[in-house]
Amino acid sequence: MTILVTGPAGFIGFHVSRALLERGDVVIGIDNFNSYYDPKLKEDRNAILEKYEHFKIYRTDITDQKALNDVCDKEKIDTICHLAAQAGARYSIDHPDEYIETNVKGTINIFEAARSHDVKNIVFASSSSVYGANPVPWSESQETNEQINPYGASKKATELFAYTYHKLYGLNMIALRFFTVYGPWGRPDMAYFKWAHAITQGKPIDVYNNGNMKRDFTFVDDIVAGTLAAIDNPHTYEIYNLGNHQSEELGTMISLIEEGLGKKAQKNLLPMQAGDFLENFADIDKAKRDLGFLPKTRLDEGIKKFVDWYKEYYNV
Repeated sequence: MTILVTGPAGFIGFHVSRALLERGDVVIGIDNFNSYYDPKLKEDRNAILEKYEHFKIYRTDITDQKALNDVCDKEKIDTICHLAAQAGARYSIDHPDEYIETNVKGTINIFEAARSHDVKNIVFASSSSVYGANPVPWSESQETNEQINPYGASKKATELFAYTYHKLYGLNMIALRFFTVYGPWGRPDMAYFKWAHAITQGKPIDVYNNGNMKRDFTFVDDIVAGTLAAIDNPHTYEIYNLGNHQSEELGTMISLIEEGLGKKAQKNLLPMQAGDFLENFADIDKAKRDLGFLPKTRLDEGIKKFVDWYKEYYNV
């Protein structure tokens, strides 16, 4: 199968692309290698993918409709796995335009390219952020109309457009709501990665709401397994939560990173930030039933794998 993956130089996109290549699929990648975080990390991920015979990368942007169409003209695409996005809920508070441009307009461009090139199956990344301040556990049956930051609003918009394109053009759409993904080759803008940097350098770490927050930390390998299951099981239109189904205190992750690095963190306790939420926790019954999704990685196991990679990559 030939799969167009957007964002293969990104965190989740890299892991999904590598898993697809390992099982024998052809991966056509589109990535703009932007500087939202260290481009070197993106280049290093891409260098690993370029070692595979059946990987090809196009350095372009999903906001460029003509460039997207050119790629689809050249390549015979069977399925699209759309993982490129402007990430970061907190960053979105001050930069909403970037989320409209990339997450909303860019995603519509992907759907348009699929429609005009007869690509019927699309799997794309949504986010647990669409649940806003809903009570946990978060289930796909809950209303998600009350967004608390532009990032969540942009992801909700992609789900609405996906349904519209499904109804108008018969495209098969699966939206995956990822829950707090972590692991090797991760994003340096995420809290666990920032904490590792700060602890290593002997600098204080920022801990919001005095640490009284919980997250459904989900290891990247489990996210990959769920994503590949969605690719292999196309549906007319569905939304699935992909999470670990276990909410953990922030302090638990901090302690595991401290243990792995052999250093204690200096904590800078801060108030709750605007646009944030106290807890996320995934109800994954639907993904279990339809996709056979079953996360396998405990937080202590996943953090050990992240820290081992971090120490090797940064020569700590």
